[in-house]
Amino acid sequence: MNEEIKIIDVRKNILSDNENQAELIREDLRRKKVFMVNLMASPGAGKTSLIIATLRQLKDQLRIGVVEGDVESTVDTEKILHEGVPAVQIQTGGACHLDAPMINAGLGDLDLTHLDLVFIENIGNLICPAEFDTGSDLRVMILSVPEGDDKVLKYPLMFTVCDALIVNKTDYLSITDFDMPLLHRRVQELNPKMKVFEVSCRTGAGMKEWSQWLLAQVQKKIA
Repeated sequence: MNEEIKIIDVRKNILSDNENQAELIREDLRRKKVFMVNLMASPGAGKTSLIIATLRQLKDQLRIGVVEGDVESTVDTEKILHEGVPAVQIQTGGACHLDAPMINAGLGDLDLTHLDLVFIENIGNLICPAEFDTGSDLRVMILSVPEGDDKVLKYPLMFTVCDALIVNKTDYLSITDFDMPLLHRRVQELNPKMKVFEVSCRTGAGMKEWSQWLLAQVQKKIA
């Protein structure tokens, strides 16, 4: 007897459930007029440094909170709290990304009625985080100069789903063979709508341009 074998696509089901939760988060933040940014990058690219540098640029104009994601430790959350900004820690215990249910739990520990902007610092990874919607208004990735200009070719999904690219550690350009014009061309070919910012969190170069652009995006929603 030949019976048709039913194949259950677990990955498809997981992504579908995540999308549903992400939309609920997005709707809740819309009602509360809170803007959320999902920040993604490789380990060491400068996610925490960028958040802190942005906080210092915008703290007098926006009320900001942070959801920190890490496999282990609270090191980055402690840095954010030291800036006087509310932050919650999500420890995944091995998971390589943050998903919508995790973000929903994290947001539950922030007083959203007193916030305008929430940063998600996702797990350091250029693969998995790109696949999972967190309910954010904006997806931003960081590429640091020491990582090289070829990452557009190696991790196309991340560059495709993100709205903005921040090229960090530009103070390293003089001691590397990083080709900035080539990077811009590759980004333009893959994702013409992606906004690109060249910054150095260490020196502060480019931070005003990025911060003012972000402020404008937030104000469109919370006005």
